[in-house]
Amino acid sequence: MTSKRNVIDTLPRPVVTLLSSLVAVLLALAICGVLLLVTGKDPLAAYRTILETGLTGNKLLEMLKRSTPLMLSASAVAIGFKMNLFNIGVEGQYLFAALIAAEFASRISAPPVLHVLLTLMVASAAGAFWASIAAMLKITRGINEVISTIMLNFISLSVMQWLFDNYMRDDSDGGLRVTTTEIAPSGQVPDIVDGRLNGMWLVALFVVFCYWLIVFRSKFGFRLRSSGLNSTAAQTSGIAANRMIVVAMLLSGAIAGLVAMQSVVGEEYAYGPQATPTGFGFAGIAVALLGRNHPIGIVVAAMLFGFLDSTSAVLQLSGIPNSIVKVIQAVVVITVVIVNEATSRYMNRRTAEQTAAALRTDKVGA
Repeated sequence: MTSKRNVIDTLPRPVVTLLSSLVAVLLALAICGVLLLVTGKDPLAAYRTILETGLTGNKLLEMLKRSTPLMLSASAVAIGFKMNLFNIGVEGQYLFAALIAAEFASRISAPPVLHVLLTLMVASAAGAFWASIAAMLKITRGINEVISTIMLNFISLSVMQWLFDNYMRDDSDGGLRVTTTEIAPSGQVPDIVDGRLNGMWLVALFVVFCYWLIVFRSKFGFRLRSSGLNSTAAQTSGIAANRMIVVAMLLSGAIAGLVAMQSVVGEEYAYGPQATPTGFGFAGIAVALLGRNHPIGIVVAAMLFGFLDSTSAVLQLSGIPNSIVKVIQAVVVITVVIVNEATSRYMNRRTAEQTAAALRTDKVGA
């Protein structure tokens, strides 16, 4: 006898994952609606304001702009996740890289394209260097990367403050603008849409595309994912686990180094405590989880977060606390993770049941 199959069992796994994510997002909106009602706010009015504001041309451009660092941060986190590494040091890695890259870019003279490329390469190298510390601690001393990357975040901030205050601050204007020396026009990334969308958005899309090629379409990516799924089996088949850890962390750090480049070479043209954005490292974790570590999912999740962030100021003007945007983002991530995990367990159980049924049928036929 064959077991009964429902509609879900007839769908491919990627389709089931997509549908479960959509259901989770709708569930998250319903939960946030209840929270708004409890606080005396009209959820329909809030969601209507978000849609009416966010779907205008200017806000859509702002959405793309805000999604740029999130795509980069999420890609950096996702590479670690694929290797079963939890790199939560993206924040420290990109801030350290931003300072080094800004100082480098302000001191060299080169043709426009080359100037930008060299700056981005230095940023990636700086991010990879900072991430390599956690990798070496893990393979030589067995220190969990969660602990080391958390500590390195704080160390990074302290080291950067010391370097900035003593060696890299621009005091040419009497200290009125507390930043590094401004980067020359040849080292600045031009806007796609003047003042609204910077060329770093295209760089972010290119990085996500490279992430897809490396992780999902290369021999190295197969080894990376195999080591993440089962390190013991991977070592048995000849994959060097320690080497994969180091390479994965270096790649993660290299991408993390680009997170603040939209600000450094596209907006402020310098590094400074008030000129460089923070918080993208931890937001990238949420985007990677929401996007299921898949390139398309990362892009969509980053744009969703960018869409919500772009409407927060208008909500405040409408009498609705803009903190509801952060609540929506958090609830969306939690519900998507829970629903997708439940769906994955269901699909795995159904696959096991169908395999067992097929084996029993084969034995009966024999």
